[in-house]
Amino acid sequence: MTELAGPHPLTLQMLAWLASRPRTYGETMNAWRTSCPRLSIWEDALADRLILVGRANDGEGYSSALVELTSDGRELLNRF
Repeated sequence: MTELAGPHPLTLQMLAWLASRPRTYGETMNAWRTSCPRLSIWEDALADRLILVGRANDGEGYSSALVELTSDGRELLNRF
């Protein structure tokens, strides 16, 4: 029987980075955006519903919206 692999180490690193303090979408994109199709940590975390992008209330647009862990994201981070 083959064991399933755990989450990608960079996924856990990104979740811990986001959990450490409030982060904006702009800040998160500067740190985690990639053009490499084999390294889709940000896209995978969104698709897996580990993170979410909130609404920006300051009128500065999407880049000031907060990126937060979902309950699934927090659970995964706490498990590993």
